[in-house]
Amino acid sequence: MRKKILIGFLLFFFAVWAWNSSLFASTEDNQTRLLAHRGVHQTYPREGLENDTCTATRIYPVIHGFMENTIPSMRAAFSAGAEVVELDVHLTADKQFAVFHDWRVDCRTDGTGVTEELDMAYLKSLDMGYGYTADGGETYPLRRTGIGLMPTLREVLEAFPEGKFLINFKSQRAEEGEALAALLNANPDWRNKVFGVYGGETPTRITTTLVDNLPGFDKVSTASCLGQYLAIGWTGIVPGACQNTLVSVPANLAWALWGWPHRFTQRMADAGSKVILLGPFDGAGGSAGIDFEEQTGMVPRDFDGYIWTNRVEVMGELFGQ
Repeated sequence: MRKKILIGFLLFFFAVWAWNSSLFASTEDNQTRLLAHRGVHQTYPREGLENDTCTATRIYPVIHGFMENTIPSMRAAFSAGAEVVELDVHLTADKQFAVFHDWRVDCRTDGTGVTEELDMAYLKSLDMGYGYTADGGETYPLRRTGIGLMPTLREVLEAFPEGKFLINFKSQRAEEGEALAALLNANPDWRNKVFGVYGGETPTRITTTLVDNLPGFDKVSTASCLGQYLAIGWTGIVPGACQNTLVSVPANLAWALWGWPHRFTQRMADAGSKVILLGPFDGAGGSAGIDFEEQTGMVPRDFDGYIWTNRVEVMGELFGQ
């Protein structure tokens, strides 16, 4: 009897392994794509990074003149092989979407104030390169090169007829979700350029509710998706939280997902979802990107998904984009 039970367990575990093995998943049509976080921009070390850290004051030595969330940086990202560019938005005091990352303008520009409380005319007067320094403030190599470069979301969508964008809400304001939904529903061509939305839970969920078939995710929905999949994914069932959405996966935790990599991406695709591979989850409270050559080993061969990167100008060459 014990022998039969043991054999039964072994057969069961073999069946689970076979059902979730990527050895039996087709990779013939797989395509690895690049998602450029903030376009081509000035990068910085993440050690000791906190929510209020002024990252412009800790950049690596400048080797190009591009600044995040500007039209030139996005154009450079697409030229380097990005299929999608991520950008950040704030709904300003005069109800326009400013494309800018920081909650305040004081760190990166020569202005002062909370971004969403300012009007677009003032934001466009600022020097986007004013605060960048790689040597503790001894030199500011990008000053006076970014005057007038903060774009509106309208300007971005008009500038790239074939571009695709992942939009990051920096606040929890319901008004932002309603405003973006109204903008996209009134401009169907622009809707087709939006790959998805994420960030603030409230505006993200309002936008995905009001805009048909628009995927979006936030920290809560991502944790729900991955947690439920870890519980039942061995059966091949994709939980509702993982369907018709964007599934972001930190590279150092991906091994734990049933069927990783190819069976997993196939299941998500069949459920209407796209997979975004992030860099390792780290002590800074989040994940960076796949940014350095030594990290390319984290990307499975023939990976059928999107690679999140802060250095698309480097990764584009390494991945042959």
